[in-house]
Amino acid sequence: MNWEQLLSLKRFGDNHKRLRIEQDETRLGFEVDYDRIVFSSSFRSLQDKTQVIPFSKTDFVHTRLTHSLEVSVVGRSIGRLAGKYILDKHPHLNKTFGYQPNDIGAIVAAASLAHDIGNPPFGHSGEKAIGYFFEHGFGKKYIDELSQQEKNDLIHFEGNANGFRIASKSMEGIPGGLRLSYATLGAYTKYPKGSFPKINSGHVAHKKFGYFKSEESFFKSIAEELGLSNNKLYNRHPLAFLVEAADDICYTIIDFEDGINLGLISEDYALEYLINLVRETIDTKKYNSLTNRSQRLSYLRALSINTLIQDAIRVFNENESEIINGTFLYALMDKSKYKAQIEDILGLSVEKIYKSEEVTNKEVVGYKVISSLLKAFVTAAVNSFNNQMSSYDKLILRLVPDGAPILGQNLYETLLNSTCFIASLSDGKAHKLSQQIG
Repeated sequence: MNWEQLLSLKRFGDNHKRLRIEQDETRLGFEVDYDRIVFSSSFRSLQDKTQVIPFSKTDFVHTRLTHSLEVSVVGRSIGRLAGKYILDKHPHLNKTFGYQPNDIGAIVAAASLAHDIGNPPFGHSGEKAIGYFFEHGFGKKYIDELSQQEKNDLIHFEGNANGFRIASKSMEGIPGGLRLSYATLGAYTKYPKGSFPKINSGHVAHKKFGYFKSEESFFKSIAEELGLSNNKLYNRHPLAFLVEAADDICYTIIDFEDGINLGLISEDYALEYLINLVRETIDTKKYNSLTNRSQRLSYLRALSINTLIQDAIRVFNENESEIINGTFLYALMDKSKYKAQIEDILGLSVEKIYKSEEVTNKEVVGYKVISSLLKAFVTAAVNSFNNQMSSYDKLILRLVPDGAPILGQNLYETLLNSTCFIASLSDGKAHKLSQQIG
């Protein structure tokens, strides 16, 4: 891989090459990506999608929207710091092509902003509910005729792949979806592979998959433009490591903070964990002068995030050659010198937050809601595809908003379209819709 290709400004449908040196400095192409994501309906729906704690009555707890905004802020900082290193190491990127450190920051910020845009309602339990529906539940009977990759797209439904679909899928009147730059789409795609075949390489980029079969052709064209091809596989875009690190940093620290604010983790116990992370940089005099929990927690949170940002950049810079060659196998935070402290915080979060009664109840509700919606809408969509609609099926499909595609050119597309429609719903909308049809 080489940085000239990786920083491509190309967009879907372009008939001419976009050059960085010709960009309007007041509104760069990569900044346009950010704006398009912010104004998309898929991004707005994140305001009512669960991060960890559901249906909270307090203003402490993060939704997918606030989480995504925070990941984007961290991603921008990481991207700018990495950009300075990249341009110092490869000065021709600036001298010949006009790239600036802020360009790297803008790409990572936009990709970070979109990183959860494809997540279904009720968090990861929503993904599991979709998978169960097709692998063991009512939807199992519909997938017998599909190819193995098509089956895997459904029984291992992946929010990352759905996000790529939202960002790039052409619909009537909207060619190319959000029409983001290929650099941003590359940085977004943490898992540059389809759902089949499974690859046991040990590479962090192969843990999950990043696109459905329906978007495979477009992903290949992006990979060709960016120079990601590696024999029959694809390398991960180097900036995807930074997007991943921004997400890892935020959910490690901020989910923990939510647990403290909700009383799921005692303040004294929690602050001790954070102090262990920032022991080398904490200003003890300043910390001891803070008079209440909110101030102490805010200070430690900011210090913790900055500490992990600096360490993520250290790992990226030290391994940039391996990353650009596609031979770096790990997430950046897996090589952090604070890995032990991170694992301690995550372990406590799992025990006290992710397994709490509130979160468990959310997952139970999520399973019921997603399953009931899939049964109704997938059945109606398949019956419509087969010209066997009942009166009830017609009523169900009338609940689908204008512009949301349901019927496809084949059974696979019809199943995927109806599933992605359910995945697009917010928690509240999904809950209300399931009550309507219940």
